[in-house]
Amino acid sequence: MDLPLKYEDIIRILPHRYPFLLVDKIIEMELGKRVVGIKNVTANEPFFQGHFPGNPIMPGVLIIEAMAQVGGVLARLSIPNVMEREEMGEIVFVSMDKVKFRKPVVPGDQIRFEAEALRTGSRIWKMAGKAFVDGDLVAEANLVAVIG
Repeated sequence: MDLPLKYEDIIRILPHRYPFLLVDKIIEMELGKRVVGIKNVTANEPFFQGHFPGNPIMPGVLIIEAMAQVGGVLARLSIPNVMEREEMGEIVFVSMDKVKFRKPVVPGDQIRFEAEALRTGSRIWKMAGKAFVDGDLVAEANLVAVIG
C-alpha cells in the first residue's frame, strides 16, 4: 500500500468504524519497525458532549486507544501477505504500561502518533507510543497487542 494511508485504506486494515475509528491517516511506516499516524480532533467528536461541557478535553483513554490503532496498522501490515487473506484474524489491545498524560488535547488539535516496535512476532506485538500536538508531547505509553 502506498503512503499516506487514508480512511479507505485504514478500514481495510482495522475492524474499527465510526465513532471508534480514531486514526485519520498513516503518513510514515517502516514495516516491522515504526509508524506515524494522524488524528484530527474536531469539535463535533461525540465524547466532547460530556467530557467536559464548557471545557472539552479528549479523554486520555481515547488518546491511548488511537495510539494503539496506529500501532495496529503497523502490526497488521507487517504480517506477510496479510491483505490477500480472506480472514486477517482479530487484533486485540491487551496491555498498557508506563502511561503518562502530559498536556490536554482539545478541539482543533492535530495529534501525531509515533509508535516504535519493541517486540514483534506473528501473534504478540509490543510498542512504545508517543502522541504529539504541535511538537509537544501530550501522552506516551507502552502497548501490547495480540493478533489472531
